[in-house]
Amino acid sequence: MMTEEAFQVIVVGSCMTDLVSQSPRLPKEGETIHGHNFFIGFGGKGANQCIQAARLGAKTAMVAKVGKDSFGDSYIQNFKDNGVHTGFVGQTSCAATGVASIVVTDEGQNAIVIVAGANMLLTKNELRDALPAIRSAKVLVCQLEIAPEMSLQALHMAKENKVTTIFNPAPAIPNLDPDFYRLSDVFCCNESEAELLTGSSVNNVEEANHAGRELLKRGCRTVIITLGAQGCVVLKAQESTSKHVPATPVTAVDTTGAGDSFIGALAFYMAHYPKMELQEVARRAGHVAALSVQAMGTQSSYPHKRDLAAELF
Repeated sequence: MMTEEAFQVIVVGSCMTDLVSQSPRLPKEGETIHGHNFFIGFGGKGANQCIQAARLGAKTAMVAKVGKDSFGDSYIQNFKDNGVHTGFVGQTSCAATGVASIVVTDEGQNAIVIVAGANMLLTKNELRDALPAIRSAKVLVCQLEIAPEMSLQALHMAKENKVTTIFNPAPAIPNLDPDFYRLSDVFCCNESEAELLTGSSVNNVEEANHAGRELLKRGCRTVIITLGAQGCVVLKAQESTSKHVPATPVTAVDTTGAGDSFIGALAFYMAHYPKMELQEVARRAGHVAALSVQAMGTQSSYPHKRDLAAELF
């Protein structure tokens, strides 16, 4: 089901329907509090990353599984509305479309419960169906909101075909298969994920450098650890120094999905400017993510190319 032109970015991952409540603060255990706004949005790490890459101008395809339900139908339409190819998005009647219940505080902090549902039913056969598209892609992106062995299989397929891989170990699992490190051209995680994977605390640039070196030892070619308002650090296997890329100072309204905006932008820039220094790629991706935290919602906050300064392209 290939179109004439090859896809630049292929994302193998999750689709979640976000059920978002806004409240003054997060409830304590056993407590009921009044919120003041509710909306249903499109989320899921994989889909978020794919939509952000598409909005910046990448030709994208999503490989995913949704339910044969109204959330699933809406999700496929959402991809089409954003110019994402949906030939590899399957629908199943064996599980519901994944959902995420999200509480966002007035300060922009969040707490999230996800039920993966149909995301866990993506199969090796469906990945194989996408192989011609994967083979000709420039960048493949994976996370851990689908069965980890499916992400691993996709990364293997990409590496065998010399496709650049971005792996986002989120939500993080402590005993990550060692192959994930070896198959990652760019291993990109946030501070809490880096902490869980390395066992050392990651609260600042110095600690992120330390954790990043540990991840490089496991076989990644490059590591990016994002630090929210502190920006990110970029470490390369062949270089002894790490680079700190400061963030654009902004007032956060809702940080939900900012990490996915960053990774989607990373995929776009790596596909479009393969010769660009990773530090510069990370700086530009940081600009895109900084714009996303200034609006409510996940994908609804993701900027389009037209929203960004010309010098970012």
